Amino acid sequence: MAERYIVLITGSTGFIGRAVITELAKDYTIVGLDRTGPPDPPAPAHPVDFDLGSDEGVARALDEVRARFGSRIASVVHLAAYYDVSGEPNPLYEQVTVEGARRLIDGLKGFDVEQFILASTMLVHRPTERPEMLINEDSPLDPAWAYPESKLRAEAGLRERHGGISVVFLRIAGVYDDQAHSPFLAEQIARIYEHRLTAHLYPGMLCAAQSFVHVDDLAEAVRRLIERRKRLPAELPLLIGEPEALGYDETQDIIGQTLHGEDWTTLRIPKPLAKAGAWIRNEALGSENFVKPWMVESSDAHYVLDTARARALLDWEPKHRLRDDLPEMVERLRAHPQDWYRTNKLNPALVAWYGHAPAHPAGHGRAHPGAARTATPRHGAHQTTPMDAPTPRQTAEDDSPAHAGHDHMAMMERDAQRTRWAHFANIGLGLWLAASPFVYDAMTSASVADSVRAVTIERGLPSIEWRAAALGVSDFASGLLIALFGALSLSKRTAWWAQWAVTFVGLWLLFAPMIFWTPSAAQYLNDMIVGALVIAFSVLVPMMPGMSMEGMMDPKVVPPGWTYCPSTGAQRLPIALLGLVGLLISRALTAYQLGHIDSVWEPFFAGNPADPRNGTEEIITSSVSMAWPIPDAGLGAISYLIEILMAVMGKRDRWRTMPWMVTFFGILVVPLGVVSIYFIIIQPIMIGTWSTLALMAALAMLVMIPFALDELIAMGQFLYWARCRGKPLIRTFFKGDAVDAGVEDHLDTLATPVAAWADARRGVTLPWTLAVCVGLGVLLMLTRLLFGTSGAMADNDHVVGALIITVSIIATAEVARALRLLNIGLGAWLVVAPFALVDASMVGSAVSFAAGLLVIGFSLPRGRRSEEHYAGWDRFVI
Repeated sequence: MAERYIVLITGSTGFIGRAVITELAKDYTIVGLDRTGPPDPPAPAHPVDFDLGSDEGVARALDEVRARFGSRIASVVHLAAYYDVSGEPNPLYEQVTVEGARRLIDGLKGFDVEQFILASTMLVHRPTERPEMLINEDSPLDPAWAYPESKLRAEAGLRERHGGISVVFLRIAGVYDDQAHSPFLAEQIARIYEHRLTAHLYPGMLCAAQSFVHVDDLAEAVRRLIERRKRLPAELPLLIGEPEALGYDETQDIIGQTLHGEDWTTLRIPKPLAKAGAWIRNEALGSENFVKPWMVESSDAHYVLDTARARALLDWEPKHRLRDDLPEMVERLRAHPQDWYRTNKLNPALVAWYGHAPAHPAGHGRAHPGAARTATPRHGAHQTTPMDAPTPRQTAEDDSPAHAGHDHMAMMERDAQRTRWAHFANIGLGLWLAASPFVYDAMTSASVADSVRAVTIERGLPSIEWRAAALGVSDFASGLLIALFGALSLSKRTAWWAQWAVTFVGLWLLFAPMIFWTPSAAQYLNDMIVGALVIAFSVLVPMMPGMSMEGMMDPKVVPPGWTYCPSTGAQRLPIALLGLVGLLISRALTAYQLGHIDSVWEPFFAGNPADPRNGTEEIITSSVSMAWPIPDAGLGAISYLIEILMAVMGKRDRWRTMPWMVTFFGILVVPLGVVSIYFIIIQPIMIGTWSTLALMAALAMLVMIPFALDELIAMGQFLYWARCRGKPLIRTFFKGDAVDAGVEDHLDTLATPVAAWADARRGVTLPWTLAVCVGLGVLLMLTRLLFGTSGAMADNDHVVGALIITVSIIATAEVARALRLLNIGLGAWLVVAPFALVDASMVGSAVSFAAGLLVIGFSLPRGRRSEEHYAGWDRFVI
């Protein structure tokens, strides 16, 4: 049996190393030198632990090689080196790449080594000015950044120290395979796949061309170098790459045509603008961005290779062409987006919804329905509670669609039977309400408090007797309707509309005391409690009518590409608790506005000295408040109550089974919340005082917003996916649906307060930079008290400070983190304000100017981010 020659390969677990091992394993004994895995070098390579960064590590590895395999070595393929895309100098380039090559060549002096192949790069050469100008091995050497500089120094060191060992300086073009495995190609393809704006921009000449080489062709070149090692020069620089180099614009068009069936429009932008954008993303915003300033500087570079020497010495020609292989890369991406992203070390969460929708119109190709998988949720998943029950699951007896549908219908019937009591409860509540007018005290001007009569006169309302009677009639009719619709809800034939009818009557009960300005606190309390209960018993406790059976059957609750479920009970619990705080406060303010009580608690703000009322009482009886046809605090109480009901409505899959409800819930929490905060902001400006209770309610409303945003994003992603799949959007919006991907999760995080809080705050973080912005906002709101600021300057500080607080708190939601950039505009105005507003004092001007600069500085960095992912929304967490 012929002796098998030994080949040492450093970096043997890497992308190129594995391909070279596969190519050589049939004819050589392969020793893989790399750090102990996993991963380990692929079989049949023999792994040896190898630390290139220290003399001891290299010596120890070579001693093991000598002991196990002897000292005769045909070739050493040195692939290991340090590399990063920052473009910045790094001590590891010297320690690992330059000194590592020196350590290895020196350590091999005691072996019988025939050849040493250094994996270098074509980038050691100076780029040409035009793509028709070719680079060969004799072209000038002029590396432009740290990585090729280190390779050139490693080549120089080997020239000095290789002695009798033949050396090959293998200057390799950009390496790729059918999955890409090239960071530059992968990023370019991903940008176009995701339709990023930056995919249409390029700072260099659009014809800029750079050679690539398929990893299999590179491995074959290495094999031929080893086979012909005795016929090669003692020092051999050798370029390996495809002779044809695609220009950037041409590459864009190939990718765009394959992905979207169209030529891709690429615009050239000025380099200074591109550098500024890269610097802002990487340094100012603290966001991870692949494009670095050095890449912008090199964007005009042409690296088109003349590989005549490889043809002459090795009889080597590449079998692959990037032009032909690009479509294959793209097809693999479309077939399995998450696997492709993971393979190329990109964020797979970004494309978790991809691969399940047409990538472009029929006739130009379609995205394959890939089996995209999403990451399993980490600690603290999701529980089973009345407002977070697990999604129904079919039994394991039979997975056929017919059997699954039968099981699901049976399960729905069992659920309906278990919750029939709720309809009987509504019948009882309806009868209670209908009987209530007969047990109220008679309401006359003589029997009510002076405060009720004062409200009647001040507001110009109908008589007390008429209002009490009108609400009594409303209660009687509403009670009978609730009893009737509750009875009809017991029938399968009428339940689908009768349950909603009860809900709408319940909503009327919440508004009726406000519309009739009820003079009776008992009427108000009775209607509010009965209204809330009948809504709960009509659509919260029983299964909500009209939901998609497919959606309810689907057990997946974690959206594709997400690391947690945004609709768990723990996620919604803070909103419900904060809503309760707002309800209790608004309820007290409403009682004062209706005249049921003659004073409101106010610990801090005395109000106008000429007015006997305190600050809270002045505000809720001001002209702003009087402009509403009903008590505005009562409207707030209704909003908080509905928020509470909607917060506890549905199960943990409601982001896809109840999109309409999540949408309306988001409208109540976010836009209406911001509007209510605005009214709080203007209190001292328009009314001249504050309300402690109103401030507390506004703070509760503001803190709700970041806890609600992630569910809205997940629901929006679901609707977008449904539209791309060609599903009827309106039907999906109101009925929900199943999804192709996602994850099941049934963990109970309401079991303990610690678990509940851990789950509730997923997706919400408070970087210290945002905390400082909140503090600066509070400082600005207090400049009247702290610095004696007055007039327009004080009003400006107050409004801008409140806005900064609002923006900063909303931005604690990672899905809304980019909103913090709005504070930059507010900070810029604070800098300008002293020069634009009249009568600005020196102290006030200095405070505004300094606060503006600080707000700008602290709003730029993104700050700490959790490990959570939000599918395609990840790209907006900047």
